[in-house]
Amino acid sequence: MGAPQQLRERAERLRQELERHNHRYHVLDDPEISDAEYDRLFRELVQIEQKHEDLRRDDSPTQRVGAAPLDEFAQVRHRVPMLSLANAFEEGEVLAFDRRAREGLGIDGVEYAAEPKFDGLAVSLSYRQGRFVQGTTRGDGATGEDVTPNLKTVRSIPLNLPRGADTEDLEVRGEVLFYKSDFEKLNARQRQAEEKVFANPRNAAAGSLRLLDSRITAQRPLRFFAYGVGFAAGAKWRTHSDMLERLAELGFPVSSERRTAKGVEELLVFYRDIEARRETLPYAIDGVVYKVNRLDWQAKLGFVSRAPRFAIAHKYAAEEQATQVLRIEVQVGRTGVLTPVARLAPVTVGGVTVTNATLHNEDELRRKDVWVGDTVIVRRAGDVIPEVVGVRKQGPRKAEAGFAMPERCPVCESPVVRLTGEAASRCTGGLYCRAQRKQALLHFAGRRAMDIEGLGERLVDQLVENDLVKSPADLYSLPKETLANLERMAEKSAQNVIDAIQRSRSVEPARFIFALGIPGVGEEVAKILAGHFGSMEALRKSDWSTLAMEKENVRKQNLKRRKANEALLHVPLEGIGPEIMESIAKFMQEPHNGGVIDRLLDPGHGVRLQEAAAAKPARPGAKTFVLTGTLAGMSRDEARALIESHGHKVVGSVSKKTDYVVAGAEAGSKLEQARELGIAVLDASGLAQLLGKR
Repeated sequence: MGAPQQLRERAERLRQELERHNHRYHVLDDPEISDAEYDRLFRELVQIEQKHEDLRRDDSPTQRVGAAPLDEFAQVRHRVPMLSLANAFEEGEVLAFDRRAREGLGIDGVEYAAEPKFDGLAVSLSYRQGRFVQGTTRGDGATGEDVTPNLKTVRSIPLNLPRGADTEDLEVRGEVLFYKSDFEKLNARQRQAEEKVFANPRNAAAGSLRLLDSRITAQRPLRFFAYGVGFAAGAKWRTHSDMLERLAELGFPVSSERRTAKGVEELLVFYRDIEARRETLPYAIDGVVYKVNRLDWQAKLGFVSRAPRFAIAHKYAAEEQATQVLRIEVQVGRTGVLTPVARLAPVTVGGVTVTNATLHNEDELRRKDVWVGDTVIVRRAGDVIPEVVGVRKQGPRKAEAGFAMPERCPVCESPVVRLTGEAASRCTGGLYCRAQRKQALLHFAGRRAMDIEGLGERLVDQLVENDLVKSPADLYSLPKETLANLERMAEKSAQNVIDAIQRSRSVEPARFIFALGIPGVGEEVAKILAGHFGSMEALRKSDWSTLAMEKENVRKQNLKRRKANEALLHVPLEGIGPEIMESIAKFMQEPHNGGVIDRLLDPGHGVRLQEAAAAKPARPGAKTFVLTGTLAGMSRDEARALIESHGHKVVGSVSKKTDYVVAGAEAGSKLEQARELGIAVLDASGLAQLLGKR
C-alpha cells in the first residue's frame, strides 16, 4: 500500500524547499534559514522516505549524501564532443584571433563574451524532462566517465529544473572546482588525519570527483560553475551571454565576472582587469576565455582540428621564474616533520615576491639535485605554495654546499628519525619540541584522547604564544586566574576549562597512550598496546627488538600449525608492524618525552591511569578488521566494540591478512590500500549486517 496523499504532498514540498535553500546557500550565498533549521527539514524528509519506499526518488536532496561504492566508472560517449580551446599567451595572438574572426564573418567588428577560465575539472550534465539524469567527465573529448553519483553530491548542481522547452533535453557544461578557502580546509583535515595532501585545488577536485565511493565525495565541498551548453532542444537564446543568463535563471551558478566586449581592445581591458584581481578571486583560474557572442556567428566560423574557431583561451603568464638558491634550511612542522626549504634571491612569481620555496623532503631534494648556488625554477603550486620545480643551471657545487638532513632537531635538539617506508624525517621530541607544541596540545586535549573540553585552537594559540604552557604536563598546574586573563576568556569560561582538565585526570590507558601523539599510533594501536602491556611502566621499558623477534617466531609457528590444521597461537601485538614498533621505540627512548610522561604520571601532579583490561585472544577463525574514516551512525568505539563482541579483532593497519576494512567519510590511504589488495570494504551498515546487528 502506497503512502497517503498528504504525506506525498509533504515530501514533495520538502524536496522543493530544500533545493531552494540549497540554491540560496551554495549558489547565491544568501541563506534564508539557519543550518539547524535546514537539518531539521532534511531529517524530516529522510524519515518519510525511509518509512515509505515508494516516496524515494533519485532526484531527492537526500541522495546528495552519496551512494554505495562503484566497482568502476562506465564509459559514456558524448553526444556533442567536449573540445579543447586554442591558447593565446601574447596580445599579438589575441589580435590575430580577432582578425581571423572578422575576416571569417566578413564584418568590421565583433562582439565577444568574456569570462574567467576556471582551473578545475570539466563536466557535462544531462537533464531529461527537467531532471538530472547523468553527469560525465570530459575524458578525451569524445568519451568520458559516468560520475553521476559523485556529481549528485555537489550541492550547487540542481537536481531538478523548471519544466520548459529548453529543459526537456538539455546538456549543460561547466567546471567542478574547489574554492581556495575550502581547499585549504580540506588539506588541513588531511594533515590532521596524517593523510596525503593535495598539490592544488584542481588536483583535489579531479581526485574527489573520481572517487569510486560517492559518500566520500559528499564530504568534500566541491562547487560547480556552468560556462556553456552542449545540446539544448527547444532553446531560443541567440547569444552566448543570453545562454548564461538563462542558465542562471534555471538555478545554475555562472561566473559573476563575465562581460560582453565590443572589439579586441575591450577584451584586453577585461584580461588586465581580471589579472589584477586574480589573487582575490575565491577560485583558481589560469586565464580568461573569449567567445564570439552570437551563436549563429559561432556556427558560421565552425571548427578547426579539435578546437573552435570562434573561441580562444587567453592564458596568464606561467607562474614560474628563475632565481638562485642562497642556502637550504630545515623547518620543523606542527607534527614534527622536517622539511628542507630553499632560501632564494628575491623573485616575483605571479605578482608575489618569493624568497623561499619548499623542497618537500630529502628524497625529493635528491631527485631534483638542488645545491646551494644553483639557479632553479620556482613555481607557485596552485597559486599558493612556492616550490622548487628543478635546476636550470648548476652552481659551483662545492662539497660544503651539499645538503644533509640534520641528525638532531634544529628546534629542540631531539634525535631525528626516518621510519622505514616513510619519505619524511621527524623530530622525536613530540611532547617537548617548541615547533610541535600547539599540535601536541591540541591532540592531547582532543575528544578521543584526554577529552579536555574548551581547550581549542584559539586558547592553545594564546597559551603557547604567551609561553604559559610548554608541554601537556603544564596543563595540570594552570591557575584559573591565568586563563581568565586571556583574550575572550572570563571567570566562568576559565573555570569550565579547569574543570575539564580536572576530569581528565582519571583516564583509560589506551586514551592516554593515544594522547601522547606517537607517530603511527592511532586509537586501535593504542588499545592493543594498553591491553598487551597492562601498564605504562611496562610499555616504556619494553625491549622492542625482542618483541619483534617473538612476534616473528609465533608467526612461523602458526604457519606450521596451519599446514598441520592445528589451532593457531595468539600473535603478540597483532596489527602492529615493524615501522610502528620502531616509532614507539624512538619516542620512548627520547629523554625529553620521558620527562614529560614522568610529570604527567606524577601522583601529586598529573593523571591517574585506570586499570587496563587484559587483551583477549581472538577466537579460532576470527576475522581481522581495520577501521578508517568517520562512520555514518556509529562511532569508531562502537564499531570496535561490536566487532570484538563477536570474537573478531581490530588492528591499526591494512595488510594482506586483513579480512575487512570498514570505511567512512574521509577514509584516506587505508581505503586505497584495501582496494589495491582486493580486501572487502564495508560501510557502517554493511558491518552491522555482516555481524547480524539490525
